[in-house]
Amino acid sequence: MERMNETLDLKLNELSANTAEVTGTAGMVNTAEMAEMAESPTAAEQSGTEQSGTEQSGTGLDALVRGTDVPQGTVVMAATPIGNTADASARLIALLERADIVAAEDTRRLYALANRLGVHVNGRVVAYHDHNERDKSDGLLDQVETGATVLVVSDAGMPTINDPGLAIVRRAIERGLPVTCAPGPSAVLDALCLSGLPTDRFCYEGFLPRKHSERVQYLRTLRSERRTIVFYETLHRIDDSMADLLDVFGPNRKMALCRELTKDFEQIRRGTIAQIRQSVINEPPRGEMVLVVAGASEEEADAAAPASLSVEDLAVLSIDRAQEDNLRIKDAISQVVAEHPLADGSLANRKQVYNAVLAMKQ
Repeated sequence: MERMNETLDLKLNELSANTAEVTGTAGMVNTAEMAEMAESPTAAEQSGTEQSGTEQSGTGLDALVRGTDVPQGTVVMAATPIGNTADASARLIALLERADIVAAEDTRRLYALANRLGVHVNGRVVAYHDHNERDKSDGLLDQVETGATVLVVSDAGMPTINDPGLAIVRRAIERGLPVTCAPGPSAVLDALCLSGLPTDRFCYEGFLPRKHSERVQYLRTLRSERRTIVFYETLHRIDDSMADLLDVFGPNRKMALCRELTKDFEQIRRGTIAQIRQSVINEPPRGEMVLVVAGASEEEADAAAPASLSVEDLAVLSIDRAQEDNLRIKDAISQVVAEHPLADGSLANRKQVYNAVLAMKQ
């Protein structure tokens, strides 16, 4: 019995020692785990981090669209992509989704754009094009007066720029109704930017006239234009138009022919008018084009400008004006000088004209 008790005590002591050893090891493991846990985020902290990441992902395009204000009781003229759907703005997407009425140049193209953007057009869609814009404008503005948002879009680019839209803008102004823009892609500005020609002063001339005689006459009026000139032209008329540009402006003016802007096959041809003309012959361009032509040099402008009247000529005209209209000679001189600017746009010196008048009367 005693031996059994001794054996039992021995077993218990061994078990106690083993337990202490295990406990010590477990303590070491627990300490290491606690250190690791101190360095790792808690579940709550990790949840907060995940939530923060979700909030950050919400600052993308979807968030911009959701946060876009769509003004009520307003006409909004919105630019659409000119070739690359990815150029659509968050504001355009929001307007397409939430405008009460969408007035589109071509409703089929509108829906095609909406499909590419993954947008559902919830408002009423109406056709609004060159042939009906004057008749449709007041009806659309009647809806604006009741608080509706009327969105006006063309097939590509900004409405009113060689596209419908001017009629509703004018009528909105006349009726005192708000009208605003959602700006975006512009073939004119893209071509101007890529041309490498001066951009500080430029004029946009739209499409060149269709007929040869009218086109040549029109181009002649621009021969002395000092600003960079921007035209639109089509595939079918580019050859004739380049020939007329060469004839009127000469071979050495710099220009750029820009085609398929923002698309995969975008191309910019830069050179002199003669070089671009030859490239059109050798490799006829496809698609719609923007032509950017350098303004006239000072010598070209002077040569193309109408001859200025001399001081003596202005004096003669002033004397005739004074007699015919019963004016004081100084008043007649002021009128004549204002009506006949010099080649550079400045006005002749009225004192010199007055002295010439006095000399003629002696």
